[in-house]
Amino acid sequence: MTAADSRPHPHAGDPVFDLHVGGKMQTVSTVALEGPDDLSLAYTPGVALVCEAIAADPEMTQHYTWVPNTVAVVTDGTAVLGLGDIGPAAAMPVMEGKAVLFKQFGGVDAVPICLDTTDTEEIIETVVRLAPSFGGINLEDISAPRCFEIEDRLKERLEIPVFHDDQHGTAVVALAALVNALKLTGRRPEDTRVVISGAGAAGIAVAKILLGGGIRDLAVTDRKGVLHSSRDDLTPAKRALAEMTADVTGRQGSLADVLDGADAYLGLSGGTVPEEDVARMAPDAIIFGMANPTPEVHPDIARRYARVVATGRSDFPNQINNVLAFPGIFRGAFDVRATAITEGMKLAAANALAELVGDELSEDFIIPSPFDPRVGPAVATAVAAAARADGVARL
Repeated sequence: MTAADSRPHPHAGDPVFDLHVGGKMQTVSTVALEGPDDLSLAYTPGVALVCEAIAADPEMTQHYTWVPNTVAVVTDGTAVLGLGDIGPAAAMPVMEGKAVLFKQFGGVDAVPICLDTTDTEEIIETVVRLAPSFGGINLEDISAPRCFEIEDRLKERLEIPVFHDDQHGTAVVALAALVNALKLTGRRPEDTRVVISGAGAAGIAVAKILLGGGIRDLAVTDRKGVLHSSRDDLTPAKRALAEMTADVTGRQGSLADVLDGADAYLGLSGGTVPEEDVARMAPDAIIFGMANPTPEVHPDIARRYARVVATGRSDFPNQINNVLAFPGIFRGAFDVRATAITEGMKLAAANALAELVGDELSEDFIIPSPFDPRVGPAVATAVAAAARADGVARL
């Protein structure tokens, strides 16, 4: 029982708040402490021998501490779910939730860390100083464009996996779902016209992984239309993406313009797409409205024009849920003591997820359930193999 358990709380009786009383996680000892002998082994004087061994050979931390199986879930609270900049204190319930998902679905221990700063340099320096306590860093709910620089610079400075889940977890699951949607509709990636609305952290990451997965005709839009280099209002991240997409295909204009005749639409914007624009997509269209809680195209509308529909919600078929990816990705990375998470590892995770659907593939089943016990092990195995192939595995 925690201290909070015995005290009434303002929202008593609400099942959501009742579940969160006292938080959603705790630390549990893995060793017995039943008497003086146990205490002398787990703490002083016995622990000093282990400390000395690690001091003499820092690699011993991989054998005699929890570090190699533990990830820091780090946020500054600036882009939490669909709530936005709610600050570090209010972000803690989400970070706790992420930590318990790591444990449940990947067997990975996780510690939520909410930082009381939004300064890029302070976040980077803080994480670098915390890093010796962890086997990996999961960045979470940090707003764009700062999240790009924070992740890139941490990757440069740390020799452990650094992964911004809002970007790459979403991208892995979206690609897995799209692979199966293309298979179901008889399309090939290289012949498929894809439109993404939203050029924030998730939209940019999804665009990049789709390119890596073989998509060639890709248009990415923000509030001002298609990203292309002739625009003078692009951030560096958007400009780099424009050079890989519209600058290659020549597509310009508004979201409505590029949806006309498009095979697939992926929404990561939180906006609303008018029904008349959806109606002009190609036959047997694919629509992923991933904004939560309100998809860019409501499934009831999407089904009027699309053969395959997915959302980010759990109350409709084909949920694009990051929990399908990040626990297995870190499990696989930890199993081979990977120094980084590569593009090859992400693609391997997506393909492993897609393959799990197998012969059950249908319009309402293009992605496995998070509760499918095969998911975590399949992703972990694929990621570990890709880490070895990419030369970042130490085991």
